[in-house]
Amino acid sequence: MSAVLVVHGGAWAIPDELAPVSVQGVKAAARHGSSVLRSGGSLVDAVEAAVRALEDNTVFNAGHGATLKIDGEVQLDAIIVDGKTLAFGSVSCVKNIANPVSLARAVMEKTSHVMLTGRGADKFAESIGIAMVPTDKLVTECERKEWEKHKKYIAAVNEEFNTQAHDTVGAVALDSAGNVACATSTGGTRHKMVGRVGDSPVIGCGAYADNISGAVSCTGHGESILKVTLARLILSHVEQGKSVEDASQLSLQHMGDRVQGAGGAIVVSPSGQWAATFTTKRMAWAAAEDDVLWFGIDPKEKLKEKLSL
Repeated sequence: MSAVLVVHGGAWAIPDELAPVSVQGVKAAARHGSSVLRSGGSLVDAVEAAVRALEDNTVFNAGHGATLKIDGEVQLDAIIVDGKTLAFGSVSCVKNIANPVSLARAVMEKTSHVMLTGRGADKFAESIGIAMVPTDKLVTECERKEWEKHKKYIAAVNEEFNTQAHDTVGAVALDSAGNVACATSTGGTRHKMVGRVGDSPVIGCGAYADNISGAVSCTGHGESILKVTLARLILSHVEQGKSVEDASQLSLQHMGDRVQGAGGAIVVSPSGQWAATFTTKRMAWAAAEDDVLWFGIDPKEKLKEKLSL
Protein backbone atom coordinates (compact mmCIF):
# COMPACT_ATOMS: atom_id res chain seq x y z
CA MET A 1 0.00 0.00 0.00
CA SER A 2 1.26 3.44 -0.93
CA ALA A 3 1.65 6.30 1.51
CA VAL A 4 -0.51 9.33 0.77
CA LEU A 5 -0.75 12.85 2.14
CA VAL A 6 -3.65 15.22 1.36
CA VAL A 7 -3.94 18.91 2.28
CA HIS A 8 -6.61 21.60 1.96
CA GLY A 9 -6.44 25.38 2.15
CA GLY A 10 -10.04 26.05 3.12
CA ALA A 11 -13.49 25.71 1.55
CA TRP A 12 -15.03 29.04 0.55
CA ALA A 13 -15.74 31.24 -2.48
CA ILE A 14 -12.09 31.71 -3.43
CA PRO A 15 -11.95 34.66 -5.86
CA ASP A 16 -10.24 34.28 -9.22
CA GLU A 17 -7.34 36.51 -8.22
CA LEU A 18 -6.48 34.18 -5.31
CA ALA A 19 -7.08 30.87 -7.12
CA PRO A 20 -3.58 30.43 -8.65
CA VAL A 21 -1.69 31.24 -5.43
CA SER A 22 -4.07 29.07 -3.41
CA VAL A 23 -3.36 26.09 -5.66
CA GLN A 24 0.37 26.80 -5.58
CA GLY A 25 0.23 26.95 -1.79
CA VAL A 26 -1.51 23.61 -1.27
CA LYS A 27 0.75 21.91 -3.82
CA ALA A 28 3.83 23.20 -2.00
CA ALA A 29 2.45 22.03 1.36
CA ALA A 30 1.66 18.56 -0.02
CA ARG A 31 5.16 18.26 -1.44
CA HIS A 32 6.67 19.35 1.86
CA GLY A 33 4.64 16.91 3.94
CA SER A 34 5.34 14.09 1.52
CA SER A 35 9.07 14.78 1.61
CA VAL A 36 8.98 14.42 5.41
CA LEU A 37 7.37 11.00 5.06
CA ARG A 38 9.81 9.90 2.37
CA SER A 39 12.78 10.95 4.46
CA GLY A 40 11.66 8.75 7.35
CA GLY A 41 9.54 11.16 9.36
CA SER A 42 6.46 9.97 11.19
CA LEU A 43 2.89 10.63 10.09
CA VAL A 44 2.54 13.22 12.85
CA ASP A 45 5.74 14.86 11.61
CA ALA A 46 4.32 14.92 8.08
CA VAL A 47 0.91 16.46 8.86
CA GLU A 48 2.51 18.99 11.18
CA ALA A 49 5.02 19.99 8.49
CA ALA A 50 2.31 20.31 5.83
CA VAL A 51 0.10 22.46 8.06
CA ARG A 52 3.04 24.60 9.17
CA ALA A 53 3.73 25.31 5.48
CA LEU A 54 0.14 26.53 5.13
CA GLU A 55 0.34 28.54 8.37
CA ASP A 56 3.46 30.26 7.02
CA ASN A 57 1.70 31.19 3.76
CA THR A 58 -0.25 34.45 4.05
CA VAL A 59 -2.71 33.28 1.39
CA PHE A 60 -4.41 31.05 3.99
CA ASN A 61 -6.32 31.82 7.19
CA ALA A 62 -3.96 30.21 9.69
CA GLY A 63 -0.86 31.52 11.40
CA HIS A 64 0.61 34.26 9.23
CA GLY A 65 -2.58 34.74 7.19
CA ALA A 66 -5.02 34.84 10.09
CA THR A 67 -8.17 36.94 10.12
CA LEU A 68 -8.91 39.51 12.82
CA LYS A 69 -11.54 39.03 15.50
CA ILE A 70 -13.95 41.78 16.51
CA ASP A 71 -11.39 43.64 18.66
CA GLY A 72 -8.79 43.74 15.88
CA GLU A 73 -6.55 41.04 17.37
CA VAL A 74 -5.62 37.51 16.27
CA GLN A 75 -6.98 34.39 18.00
CA LEU A 76 -5.98 30.95 16.72
CA ASP A 77 -7.08 27.30 17.05
CA ALA A 78 -5.39 24.02 16.03
CA ILE A 79 -5.49 20.27 16.55
CA ILE A 80 -3.31 17.27 15.71
CA VAL A 81 -4.25 13.58 16.03
CA ASP A 82 -2.34 10.29 15.85
CA GLY A 83 -4.72 7.61 14.62
CA LYS A 84 -2.56 4.74 15.85
CA THR A 85 -2.75 5.68 19.52
CA LEU A 86 -5.68 8.14 19.54
CA ALA A 87 -3.32 10.66 21.09
CA PHE A 88 -4.30 14.21 20.28
CA GLY A 89 -3.40 17.72 21.22
CA SER A 90 -5.50 20.82 20.76
CA VAL A 91 -5.32 24.56 21.47
CA SER A 92 -8.00 27.21 21.19
CA CYS A 93 -8.13 30.99 21.57
CA VAL A 94 -4.34 31.31 21.57
CA LYS A 95 -2.91 34.73 20.88
CA ASN A 96 -0.43 35.51 18.15
CA ILE A 97 1.26 32.12 17.77
CA ALA A 98 2.73 31.77 14.27
CA ASN A 99 2.39 27.96 14.18
CA PRO A 100 -0.44 26.85 16.49
CA VAL A 101 -0.32 23.31 15.07
CA SER A 102 3.09 22.87 16.72
CA LEU A 103 1.71 24.15 20.01
CA ALA A 104 -1.11 21.60 19.71
CA ARG A 105 1.48 18.87 19.19
CA ALA A 106 3.34 20.05 22.28
CA VAL A 107 0.12 19.73 24.30
CA MET A 108 -0.17 16.15 23.02
CA GLU A 109 3.42 15.19 23.79
CA LYS A 110 4.48 17.36 26.74
CA THR A 111 1.39 17.46 28.95
CA SER A 112 -1.08 14.99 30.45
CA HIS A 113 -3.96 16.95 28.88
CA VAL A 114 -5.49 16.97 25.43
CA MET A 115 -6.70 20.56 25.10
CA LEU A 116 -5.52 23.91 26.40
CA THR A 117 -7.30 27.19 25.79
CA GLY A 118 -6.83 30.93 26.09
CA ARG A 119 -4.45 32.29 28.70
CA GLY A 120 -3.43 28.82 29.87
CA ALA A 121 -2.41 27.79 26.36
CA ASP A 122 -0.46 31.01 25.90
CA LYS A 123 1.35 30.50 29.22
CA PHE A 124 2.20 26.93 28.21
CA ALA A 125 3.58 28.21 24.89
CA GLU A 126 5.76 30.68 26.78
CA SER A 127 6.97 27.96 29.16
CA ILE A 128 8.30 25.82 26.31
CA GLY A 129 9.88 28.70 24.44
CA ILE A 130 7.28 29.43 21.76
CA ALA A 131 7.32 33.18 21.26
CA MET A 132 4.26 35.32 20.60
CA VAL A 133 4.33 37.21 17.30
CA PRO A 134 2.95 40.77 16.99
CA THR A 135 -0.39 41.05 15.20
CA ASP A 136 1.10 43.17 12.42
CA LYS A 137 3.48 40.30 11.60
CA LEU A 138 0.63 37.80 11.21
CA VAL A 139 -2.02 39.91 9.48
CA THR A 140 -1.83 41.06 5.86
CA GLU A 141 -2.70 44.58 4.76
CA CYS A 142 -5.57 43.10 2.75
CA GLU A 143 -7.04 41.50 5.88
CA ARG A 144 -6.71 44.75 7.81
CA LYS A 145 -8.65 46.58 5.08
CA GLU A 146 -11.37 43.90 5.01
CA TRP A 147 -11.68 44.06 8.79
CA GLU A 148 -12.10 47.83 8.61
CA LYS A 149 -14.85 47.39 6.01
CA HIS A 150 -16.92 45.19 8.29
CA LYS A 151 -17.09 46.58 11.78
CA LYS A 152 -20.09 44.51 12.78
CA TYR A 153 -19.90 40.77 13.40
CA ILE A 154 -23.20 39.93 11.69
CA ALA A 155 -22.22 41.70 8.47
CA ALA A 156 -18.97 39.76 8.34
CA VAL A 157 -20.64 36.40 8.96
CA ASN A 158 -23.20 37.01 6.22
CA GLU A 159 -20.39 37.39 3.70
CA GLU A 160 -18.28 34.59 5.12
CA PHE A 161 -18.53 32.13 2.26
CA ASN A 162 -19.50 34.55 -0.49
CA THR A 163 -16.59 36.83 -1.28
CA GLN A 164 -14.54 37.98 1.67
CA ALA A 165 -13.34 35.23 3.99
CA HIS A 166 -10.43 32.86 4.16
CA ASP A 167 -10.81 29.61 6.03
CA THR A 168 -9.18 26.68 7.80
CA VAL A 169 -6.21 24.62 6.59
CA GLY A 170 -5.52 20.96 7.21
CA ALA A 171 -3.73 17.73 6.32
CA VAL A 172 -4.37 13.99 6.54
CA ALA A 173 -1.85 11.23 5.91
CA LEU A 174 -1.50 7.45 5.61
CA ASP A 175 1.68 5.36 5.74
CA SER A 176 2.39 2.01 4.11
CA ALA A 177 1.48 0.18 7.32
CA GLY A 178 -2.06 1.59 7.37
CA ASN A 179 -1.53 4.14 10.12
CA VAL A 180 -3.26 7.53 9.79
CA ALA A 181 -2.92 11.03 11.25
CA CYS A 182 -4.42 14.49 10.75
CA ALA A 183 -4.03 18.13 11.68
CA THR A 184 -6.17 21.26 11.31
CA SER A 185 -5.38 24.93 11.97
CA THR A 186 -7.35 28.16 11.64
CA GLY A 187 -7.51 31.86 12.34
CA GLY A 188 -11.29 31.52 12.70
CA THR A 189 -14.03 33.76 11.39
CA ARG A 190 -13.40 37.43 10.66
CA HIS A 191 -14.99 39.68 13.32
CA LYS A 192 -15.68 36.70 15.58
CA MET A 193 -16.43 37.45 19.22
CA VAL A 194 -13.56 37.32 21.68
CA GLY A 195 -13.46 33.78 23.05
CA ARG A 196 -15.36 32.20 20.16
CA VAL A 197 -14.22 28.64 19.44
CA GLY A 198 -15.05 27.02 16.11
CA ASP A 199 -14.86 23.43 14.99
CA SER A 200 -11.14 23.21 14.20
CA PRO A 201 -9.74 22.36 17.67
CA VAL A 202 -12.67 20.11 18.67
CA ILE A 203 -12.06 16.38 18.35
CA GLY A 204 -14.57 14.72 16.03
CA CYS A 205 -15.64 18.04 14.51
CA GLY A 206 -12.73 19.80 12.81
CA ALA A 207 -10.59 16.68 12.73
CA TYR A 208 -10.43 13.03 13.71
CA ALA A 209 -8.09 10.11 13.11
CA ASP A 210 -8.37 6.44 14.01
CA ASN A 211 -6.54 3.55 12.37
CA ILE A 212 -9.81 1.62 12.42
CA SER A 213 -11.60 3.97 10.03
CA GLY A 214 -9.35 6.78 8.70
CA ALA A 215 -8.40 10.42 9.13
CA VAL A 216 -10.35 13.60 8.36
CA SER A 217 -9.67 17.33 8.35
CA CYS A 218 -12.70 19.59 7.91
CA THR A 219 -13.21 23.15 6.74
CA GLY A 220 -16.17 25.47 6.37
CA HIS A 221 -18.74 27.12 8.64
CA GLY A 222 -17.50 26.20 12.10
CA GLU A 223 -20.79 26.38 13.97
CA SER A 224 -22.43 24.07 11.41
CA ILE A 225 -19.54 21.58 11.57
CA LEU A 226 -19.79 21.53 15.36
CA LYS A 227 -23.52 20.83 15.29
CA VAL A 228 -23.16 17.68 13.16
CA THR A 229 -19.71 16.57 14.45
CA LEU A 230 -18.66 16.42 10.81
CA ALA A 231 -15.32 14.59 11.02
CA ARG A 232 -16.72 11.75 13.10
CA LEU A 233 -19.88 11.63 11.00
CA ILE A 234 -17.79 11.06 7.86
CA LEU A 235 -15.85 8.23 9.48
CA SER A 236 -19.03 6.62 10.79
CA HIS A 237 -20.18 6.26 7.17
CA VAL A 238 -16.78 4.78 6.26
CA GLU A 239 -17.18 2.26 9.08
CA GLN A 240 -20.53 1.29 7.58
CA GLY A 241 -18.88 0.43 4.28
CA LYS A 242 -19.14 3.67 2.30
CA SER A 243 -16.22 4.88 0.20
CA VAL A 244 -14.44 7.92 1.62
CA GLU A 245 -15.83 10.08 -1.18
CA ASP A 246 -19.42 8.90 -0.66
CA ALA A 247 -19.04 9.25 3.11
CA SER A 248 -17.86 12.84 2.69
CA GLN A 249 -20.58 13.77 0.24
CA LEU A 250 -23.33 12.24 2.40
CA SER A 251 -22.08 14.01 5.51
CA LEU A 252 -21.68 17.40 3.84
CA GLN A 253 -25.12 17.07 2.29
CA HIS A 254 -26.56 16.22 5.71
CA MET A 255 -24.93 19.32 7.16
CA GLY A 256 -26.43 21.42 4.39
CA ASP A 257 -29.88 19.93 4.82
CA ARG A 258 -29.92 19.88 8.61
CA VAL A 259 -28.26 23.18 9.57
CA GLN A 260 -27.78 24.94 6.19
CA GLY A 261 -23.99 24.82 6.52
CA ALA A 262 -21.43 24.57 3.73
CA GLY A 263 -17.91 23.22 3.93
CA GLY A 264 -15.43 20.62 2.83
CA ALA A 265 -13.28 17.74 3.99
CA ILE A 266 -10.20 15.74 3.08
CA VAL A 267 -10.25 12.08 4.06
CA VAL A 268 -7.93 9.08 3.86
CA SER A 269 -8.78 5.50 4.83
CA PRO A 270 -6.46 2.78 6.18
CA SER A 271 -6.91 0.94 2.86
CA GLY A 272 -5.50 3.85 0.86
CA GLN A 273 -8.68 5.52 -0.40
CA TRP A 274 -8.65 9.31 -0.25
CA ALA A 275 -10.96 12.15 -1.24
CA ALA A 276 -11.22 15.94 -1.26
CA THR A 277 -14.89 16.98 -1.21
CA PHE A 278 -16.68 20.30 -0.71
CA THR A 279 -20.05 22.03 -1.02
CA THR A 280 -18.73 25.60 -1.20
CA LYS A 281 -17.85 27.30 -4.47
CA ARG A 282 -14.21 26.25 -4.26
CA MET A 283 -11.65 24.45 -2.10
CA ALA A 284 -7.93 24.38 -2.86
CA TRP A 285 -6.50 20.92 -2.20
CA ALA A 286 -3.57 18.70 -3.18
CA ALA A 287 -2.60 15.07 -2.63
CA ALA A 288 0.82 13.43 -2.89
CA GLU A 289 0.56 9.73 -3.77
CA ASP A 290 3.42 7.61 -5.15
CA ASP A 291 5.11 9.83 -7.74
CA VAL A 292 1.96 11.82 -8.58
CA LEU A 293 0.73 15.14 -7.22
CA TRP A 294 -3.04 15.48 -7.59
CA PHE A 295 -4.66 18.89 -7.10
CA GLY A 296 -7.74 21.01 -7.75
CA ILE A 297 -9.82 23.97 -6.69
CA ASP A 298 -13.11 23.86 -8.64
CA PRO A 299 -15.88 21.23 -8.24
CA LYS A 300 -15.01 17.85 -9.79
CA GLU A 301 -11.58 19.14 -10.83
CA LYS A 302 -8.79 16.57 -10.40
CA LEU A 303 -5.55 17.47 -12.13
CA LYS A 304 -2.19 15.76 -11.81
CA GLU A 305 1.49 16.27 -12.41
CA LYS A 306 4.69 14.46 -11.53
CA LEU A 307 5.55 14.80 -7.87
CA SER A 308 8.85 16.62 -7.58
CA LEU A 309 10.26 17.08 -4.09
